Amino acid sequence: MKITNCMCDNKDYGLETLLDLDGVIIDQGNGYWVKFEVSKTKVTKERSHGLRYSLTLHDKYGKRLMGYDNAHAVKLPKKYKYSGRIIEYDHYHRHSLDNGIPYEFKDPYQLIQDFFEKVDEVLKKQE
Repeated sequence: MKITNCMCDNKDYGLETLLDLDGVIIDQGNGYWVKFEVSKTKVTKERSHGLRYSLTLHDKYGKRLMGYDNAHAVKLPKKYKYSGRIIEYDHYHRHSLDNGIPYEFKDPYQLIQDFFEKVDEVLKKQE
């Protein structure tokens, strides 16, 4: 599924859509569900897009299987030059024990699309 961002009448519908998802839980079948926590925040170096977000996939026991968020900083993997100096806030967790790997936030629509693509990928592996 490809989502495109509409900036009609100078409104960012991607941002409105993401903000409207705050507090929403969506059943994914077989006991799996996704949860959205999204709010506007002050624009900072860490959150240059002015959003605080947590998009997570859970199993029937409530255990988080995967998620995208910007709640804390993560370092780039050591394989990158100067990795010890670069800290990113936008990141995703590949599983419940993962500390997170950097995610390049482009816009709200892209975040939603990337999240659901990863949800589909994880659920397919669960089958």
